[in-house]
Amino acid sequence: MAIEGFIVPAEEQVAVKKKTLVCSTWVLFSRDGEKNLLDLDKYSILRRLRIHARDLRILDPLLSYPSTILGRERAIIVNLEHIKAIITAEEVLLRDPLDENVIPVVEELQRRLALPCAPFEGQGDEDEQGGAQNDPQFVEEHEFPFEFRVLEVMLEAICSYLDARTTELESDAYPALDELTSKISSRNLDRVRKLKSAMTRLTNRVQKVRDELEQFLDDDEDMADLYLSRKLSSSSPSSSCYAPNWYPASPAVGSKVSRTSRASSGISNHDENDVEELEMLLEVGILLSYVFCCRLR
Repeated sequence: MAIEGFIVPAEEQVAVKKKTLVCSTWVLFSRDGEKNLLDLDKYSILRRLRIHARDLRILDPLLSYPSTILGRERAIIVNLEHIKAIITAEEVLLRDPLDENVIPVVEELQRRLALPCAPFEGQGDEDEQGGAQNDPQFVEEHEFPFEFRVLEVMLEAICSYLDARTTELESDAYPALDELTSKISSRNLDRVRKLKSAMTRLTNRVQKVRDELEQFLDDDEDMADLYLSRKLSSSSPSSSCYAPNWYPASPAVGSKVSRTSRASSGISNHDENDVEELEMLLEVGILLSYVFCCRLR
């Protein structure tokens, strides 16, 4: 007996597939601070930024990945509590910009990126630097990289957020301890126990952020991988034209392309390992995390 049925036209199949794609809200910032609110599905993001699907999963709020910062060939994946972003050398995508905890980050990014970028003031003769800063070529070569300007805002935001959570717990903990001291009861003991558990959870969250920053600070090569602008400018034409074909394969292949392009462009080891800008940025975040941990003890 023949099975009765019908064939769904190809156009309708495509329409059904498009309807099943789940879109999320992102805000896109360009280098000059121009902002665009976008509804993107994961395939659009993967095609636009050439990152891996597993990197994008880290930014899924439903999966609850721990805080992490990942350096890729063409992007930095940032997952710090509620701050979930993809930073490239030219733009940054920030997820859930309408979330109440993310709105301050969006506002600060818009304000900072609209300002002219000042050159990084590292170690050296101040008189020589002062004279050289009048040279447009010097300013262009020594300006603070776009990806670090964005990362700086995000580190400041997460530190402010954790500081606020610590202050809230302190304001609840001290009265609870005073009340327990004056009157020992099951109700007061239960209240202090819950506050202690909340402090332990917050301490673990702060510790995870600090460990992630310290991991980069302990390895110059890891820090050098975050210099997206440097890698972009140092890539030779021959290596860059093949990079899109290599990149989707795996992060390991992407890193090989990066090392090959840097070697072929003749960059000195001194330039590759010059990570003073990023070191200063990470050290501030680590110092603040130590302060939070001390307050929670």
